[in-house]
Amino acid sequence: MWLQLRMWLLVTILFGFIYALVVVIGRNVLQVGDFTFYLAISLVMMLIQYMLGPKLVEWSMRVKYIKREENPRLYQMVESLSVRANIPMPKIGIAQIEIPNAFAFGRTIRDGRVCVTNGILKLLNDEELKAVLGHELTHLKSRDVLFITLLSVIPMVMYRIAWQFLFFGRRRDERGSNTALIGLAAFLFYFLTNLLVLYGSRIREYFADQGSVKLGNHPKALASSLYKLAYGSARLNQESLKQTEGLKAFFINDPSRGRKEVLELSQIDFDKSGSIDASELEFLRKSKIHLNFGDRMMELLSTHPNMLKRIKKLSEYSENRGINP
Repeated sequence: MWLQLRMWLLVTILFGFIYALVVVIGRNVLQVGDFTFYLAISLVMMLIQYMLGPKLVEWSMRVKYIKREENPRLYQMVESLSVRANIPMPKIGIAQIEIPNAFAFGRTIRDGRVCVTNGILKLLNDEELKAVLGHELTHLKSRDVLFITLLSVIPMVMYRIAWQFLFFGRRRDERGSNTALIGLAAFLFYFLTNLLVLYGSRIREYFADQGSVKLGNHPKALASSLYKLAYGSARLNQESLKQTEGLKAFFINDPSRGRKEVLELSQIDFDKSGSIDASELEFLRKSKIHLNFGDRMMELLSTHPNMLKRIKKLSEYSENRGINP
C-alpha cells in the first residue's frame, strides 16, 4: 500500500510537469489559453503512454510468448508462484536477446506479462530462476508495472520536445527566443522527471526483492542470481548492452553496471564460487556499508539501488518473511 501511494504521488508530480510544459507551448506557440485545452492534451499524452507502453516493450525486447509445452520448466515455475501470490496467471515470454535478465510489464494485473531473456535461461539454476521470477511477479502483484510503464515514457517525451524546440523551432518561428526558452524548460523538466522516475524505480526494486522472499524464495538464491546476472552482463560487449538502454528500468538489475557490481560483490564471495551462500549473506548483514560521493551520485542517477546496499537489505529478510525497506 505504501509503495502504491508513493507511486501515485510520483505520477501526480510528473503529470504536473507535462501539464506545465503543455501550457507553456500552448501560450507561446499555439496562442491558446484555455485551461480545458491544456488538461485534455495532457490527459491524451498519458493515455497514449498507457495504451502503447506494452507494445513498445514487446517490440524493443523482441518478446515471443510461449505455451506450456514449449518450456514446461519455466511455465511451471511461473504457474506455482502465481498461485502462491494469488494473482492471475500472466503471459510468459522469452525475449530474444542475450543480456541475462528478466522483466514484467502490462497495463493491469490481468494483463500481466512476465518475460525472461535467452541469456538468463542459460545462466541460473532452478532455485535462482524461481527467486528472480518471484521478484517479477511481485511487480505485477503490487501493480507497480503500470506506474513504471507510465513514468518511464514521460522523460522521453520531455527529451523529444526539448530537442525539437532547441534545434528546429528557431528555423520555423521568427520568435526564436521563445522556442529556445521552451526547449530549455523542456530539457530542465526532462532532467527533473528522469530523477523522479529513477527514484521510483529504485523503490520498487526493494519491494520486489522483499516480495520474492515472501513467496518462499530464500534470500541467498536471489542474492546469487543478482551476482550471476551482474557477471553475465559484464561479459557482454557495449554494443549488446546498448540494445536495451532505454528500457533497463524494467530489468531486475542494471546490465550497464555489471562490471562494477561484480567487483563490489566479489568482496563478499570469500570462497570465489561465483555465488553467495548463507554465511556470506550473514557476514554482509553484520557489516556496515559506506558509499563514497561517487557511488552516491551514481545511485542517484541509476534505475536500481546500489547492489551492496540492495543485497544487505536482502540479508535482513528471512525465508517466508520480509521487512519494510
